[in-house]
Amino acid sequence: MNRYSRTAAVAGALVAGALVCPAAPAAARDDGGLWGAATIAPGREGIVEVVGVGEVFEGAVLTLTAPLGARVTGTPLDASGYRGSVAAGGRSATYTVTGAAAGRDRVFPFVLAVPADAVPGTRLRDCSLRFTDARGVPRAVGRCAVTVGLAGPVLRRPLSGVPLSARPKISGTAHPGAKVTVRDKDDREACRTTAAPDGTWACTPGAAFPAGANRLQAVAALNGVSAISEQVDIVVAPAGEDQ
Repeated sequence: MNRYSRTAAVAGALVAGALVCPAAPAAARDDGGLWGAATIAPGREGIVEVVGVGEVFEGAVLTLTAPLGARVTGTPLDASGYRGSVAAGGRSATYTVTGAAAGRDRVFPFVLAVPADAVPGTRLRDCSLRFTDARGVPRAVGRCAVTVGLAGPVLRRPLSGVPLSARPKISGTAHPGAKVTVRDKDDREACRTTAAPDGTWACTPGAAFPAGANRLQAVAALNGVSAISEQVDIVVAPAGEDQ
């Protein structure tokens, strides 16, 4: 379990399963404004980590307004002195300082869900941040950058543990239109293709694999974002024993 609550752990698992990476929780911007960023695949959740709040005080409120098309699904900060709340419909969420909150420059995590029809590589608009005191007076404002990532491709064939020919057919699924490249254990390109409108793809190695153990992994790319599949261990049969 990380520094957040179980909600964050679940969201992290979803992101990892999609093989997309949230943007690094960088230090506050030079202009002192609030800032947060994440890259989230369509139909998945990810964590936007907000920095730049600085000093906190009782009654202060940090509000994240979700970008158009997305929604906030959780406020997983697990620390005393803070209360998280998500508005109905997930249009926004807040952290309220309820007591003697410890520390400065704390990172505030918000879980966001991106719609399944979002286009990979696009930046979702109008994600904003606002920090107010107990009277509602703004103390800091900022923005959050949410980029639509790419779900990881899936290698369905060949199957692990089955002796293969030196040039086996390789196939799987990926985001429609994504460029898919398959690489071996030495990071050599085996073959490449483009995912069909239904998400399926297939290709055959141009050069024969050497006999023995090998490992395959697919890389998908579309509109400037990319994702990788899980690795598949394969065994190529010696010449004369092709399956």
